[in-house]
Amino acid sequence: MPIPQTTRINPLDLQKNIAIGISLPFDGNFGPFNSTYSTQEQIKSNLINLLLTSKGERMFNPEFGSDLKRVVFEAASEDRDTRLAIQDIVVSSINTFIPEVDVTAVEVVPNVDGNAITITVNYKLKISGNSDEITVEFI
Repeated sequence: MPIPQTTRINPLDLQKNIAIGISLPFDGNFGPFNSTYSTQEQIKSNLINLLLTSKGERMFNPEFGSDLKRVVFEAASEDRDTRLAIQDIVVSSINTFIPEVDVTAVEVVPNVDGNAITITVNYKLKISGNSDEITVEFI
């Protein structure tokens, strides 16, 4: 006998037309901000905000952030230790500040010629099991 699969839904997602938060980037059609209407959209914006914020930058919460800028801008190289350091920072920051997410993979792609690093984070939402990804590029 097959086991029925249940899908869990965040109660905030059941409320239609009620904004949960604001999305990134700030380029709203009806003002400076666009609203998010699902927890999946809001978590995506929260992850981008976390990774682009340096520790000490946020008022009244100096531990919030990821310190990625410090590591990324030290030296753009294809060094394995730098990639591992970036992966560790991403995973530990997300585990600390966004516990609703399980990180499944972190890909770090340096572009030494263009002085850029692209970081792609694959993750799964704990409550629903939905998978998603974000990409952040440091130039």
